[in-house]
Amino acid sequence: MFIQIEPESDIPIYAQLASQLIEAIARGILVGGDALPSVRSLAADLGMNMHTVNKAYHELERKEIIRIVPKSGAIVNPLSQDDIRGDHLERISTEIKPIIAEAIVLGMKPEAINKLISSIILSIKEE
Repeated sequence: MFIQIEPESDIPIYAQLASQLIEAIARGILVGGDALPSVRSLAADLGMNMHTVNKAYHELERKEIIRIVPKSGAIVNPLSQDDIRGDHLERISTEIKPIIAEAIVLGMKPEAINKLISSIILSIKEE
């Protein structure tokens, strides 16, 4: 699994790490039941602070993407084949809404937004 962190980005490092792990799961690189590297080993591999990796893991646990098992590590939760739970849908909607509003303010039409979202989905599934 290849993780690339941009230290100069406005996005916090822990959030970049969490996003890239989510993407790896979405692409099927990581699947339900897979163990993630220990906090210590991933921090060493990426040359970052253990607390940063720990924060990313706890963010993923909060979103119920992984579960942290004391003394065993972090495990990817199996992907649900059912409809998304209401609380997850609400959280995702809340996170996406400002980005879509910004796109509209910058002049994007709904069709262009839909096309962009579709192309992002395709790029995640194809890579």
